[in-house]
Amino acid sequence: MLSELLRASSSKPPNQLKKIHGLVLTTGFSVKNSLLTQMLENLVLVGDMCYARQVFDEMHKPRIFLWNTLFKGYVKNQLPFETVLLYKKMRDLGVRSDEFTYPFVVKAISEIGVLPCGFALHAHVMKNGFECLGIVATELVMMYMKFGELSSAKFLFESMQVRDLVAWNAFIAVCVQTGNSAMALEYYRRMCADAVQFDSFTVVSMLSACGQLGSLEIGKEIYDRARKEDIDCNVIVENAKLDMYLKCGSTEDARVLFDEMKQKNVVSWSTMIVGYAMNGDSKEALGLFAMMQKEGLRPNYVTFLGLLSACSHAGVVNEGKKYFNMMVQSNDKNCEPRKEHYACMVDLLGRSGLLEEAYEFIEKMPLEPDAGIWGALLGACAVHRDMNLGQKVADLLVETAPDIGAYQVLISNIYAAAGKWDCVDKVRRKMRKLGTKKVAAYSSVEFGGKIHFFNRGDKSHPQSRAIYEKLEEILKKIRNLGYVPDTGSVFHDVETEEKESSLSHHSEKLAIAFGLINARAEHPIRVMKNLRTCDDCHVFAKFVSRLTSRDIIMRDKNRFHHFKNGVCSCRDFW
Repeated sequence: MLSELLRASSSKPPNQLKKIHGLVLTTGFSVKNSLLTQMLENLVLVGDMCYARQVFDEMHKPRIFLWNTLFKGYVKNQLPFETVLLYKKMRDLGVRSDEFTYPFVVKAISEIGVLPCGFALHAHVMKNGFECLGIVATELVMMYMKFGELSSAKFLFESMQVRDLVAWNAFIAVCVQTGNSAMALEYYRRMCADAVQFDSFTVVSMLSACGQLGSLEIGKEIYDRARKEDIDCNVIVENAKLDMYLKCGSTEDARVLFDEMKQKNVVSWSTMIVGYAMNGDSKEALGLFAMMQKEGLRPNYVTFLGLLSACSHAGVVNEGKKYFNMMVQSNDKNCEPRKEHYACMVDLLGRSGLLEEAYEFIEKMPLEPDAGIWGALLGACAVHRDMNLGQKVADLLVETAPDIGAYQVLISNIYAAAGKWDCVDKVRRKMRKLGTKKVAAYSSVEFGGKIHFFNRGDKSHPQSRAIYEKLEEILKKIRNLGYVPDTGSVFHDVETEEKESSLSHHSEKLAIAFGLINARAEHPIRVMKNLRTCDDCHVFAKFVSRLTSRDIIMRDKNRFHHFKNGVCSCRDFW
């Protein structure tokens, strides 16, 4: 009777499960692990992990299956610390783990982010002889990728005895998730060379990778191959292709695909809105939202993130406030403002010159401001060269995120632009003392089925000589058109000629020169930059587009810049 009652209770709310548990206890059946097992599984299913742990602790010598059930519940409910503590208790009691234990524990340690714990757990896996099992090895590979231990991840993946599609998909997906899209592309090609038949999961990951890299042609090639091989190109795949187009700056192709899609969901609409915003086409983003409302589709937090970003790039403060208030007043949990939305509002107010209002907005926030929110205000201070507020925000950021050098670089640039070199030196000394490092800037261009990377002053590329010759030729011509290098924020203790030389070798300029040499005249030059492009490179690109009548599409950390006939789509509001 009780067993039937428990089996029927799997979909019941936790309070009803507790009543049934009480009945089990009062009838004297609590010693029967079979009944408690069913109770535990049901509690894990509904997510009541506190009560599930209480039931588990009442059990007499629970089998490994029950330990794994609890591990699964903790991981599913995002309780990594509890998972690790339970694993420690299990070892202390001498309970032998099995092949189903370690995937949960490895996943938990990945979430916690403590590398020494990961190494220790890997040692346990090896000691117990489970390292060669596909599911365990795959989770270990993913853990090392999340820790940034690329060499360990690659070595472990290479040594896996069973290299099936699940393992390939998992490895490629985690490459993309951790920002190693070039590696994802490398392993996709190896997978194809090994004649492993890919599926729609592979396609989604690779389209995402191509979006990150700005590899439009490679992405199209992968999608076309998927269609040719009759792989199910469902709405998830179509959304990934949509996202790729937009992240490569091809809004026209994206809109054609969007209009032709037989199935559209909230992800499709949100992807288009975010993409239009990122590409600086705020009018289209807001117009698409109006269409979405007419269709009766409910927006989510991503939709609003796109709307606020569109308003920020366009500098339309009142519109941005309207959408933010719409979120605040909504009863939909999916539309509640998150920290990213607050950061967008700070960016909108700050970039529009309303720096004090932005500061007050942060002080009144119901959430604790993080580095992203203070960083948005610091970026606005840099745009408007407000040293006083900038210094105040920088001091707050040192407390919030002392290890992020980008914010120290921003305040340093504010001082440099104002010619306060003693303050610049002070900030740089502080950076050295804190051990903070500036992220190395690089730019990339896709050509000939490959991604070509450039660093400042880079001479490692096979076409390096031709690139520098082309760059000198272009610089000479655009100077005649009125281009003057902006040396204001470049090292104060070097001569003007040296400052100009430093600017002329920025990665964006090298990438553009490479594009001018190699890309066909009718094709735009697509440049991807990992950081915000500098003012001088922005001016340079405008002059080059005017001189050569070539379209240049540049994606930096914040947004796209579409240069055409000497004008940028951002209207210099960035």
